[in-house]
Amino acid sequence: MALQTTGICGFGWTAPDFRLTGTDGAEHSLSDIRGAKGTLVMFICNHCPYVKAIAGKIARDAAELAGHGISTVAIMSNDTDAYPADSFDNMIRFAAKHKFSFPYLIDETQQVARAYDAVCTPDFFGFDSDLGLQYRGRLDASGASPVEGARRDLFEAMKRVAETGRGPEEQVASMGCSIKWKETD
Repeated sequence: MALQTTGICGFGWTAPDFRLTGTDGAEHSLSDIRGAKGTLVMFICNHCPYVKAIAGKIARDAAELAGHGISTVAIMSNDTDAYPADSFDNMIRFAAKHKFSFPYLIDETQQVARAYDAVCTPDFFGFDSDLGLQYRGRLDASGASPVEGARRDLFEAMKRVAETGRGPEEQVASMGCSIKWKETD
């Protein structure tokens, strides 16, 4: 496991569109998923201990953020040949186990992860209603072990985006396992 941390928030950077297949069997695009007051795009996978530690919190926060007009989508971009635990069938099981109420999409070509400059799992991108970046930070202080009662950084930031259109100036980078890139010729 190669520990990575995300870059700092490039306020206003526009979310690239995508069209990917979800664990529900349907194709989803950013324009389909876009929330009235904001959109949370996250890069996760099934096998990463950092994601496993917070999967329940991700599901909880996404469900609560929906009530504030924020939609959520998760994208899995890892090389599934090298990491079969991240296969599409395992994504379906992972989403069901953690009761995801949002689309969980596979990025087989890894083009979406590259367009977003995603570096790790989890990597959170919080956008305002115009799809301008307002948050790129952690879910909370949990690492590979959950921290109960931790300040809900992501939730509070996205709730603020829903209310004001702006994310917090101070953000703590997310950390996790590196994206598992396919070998190129």
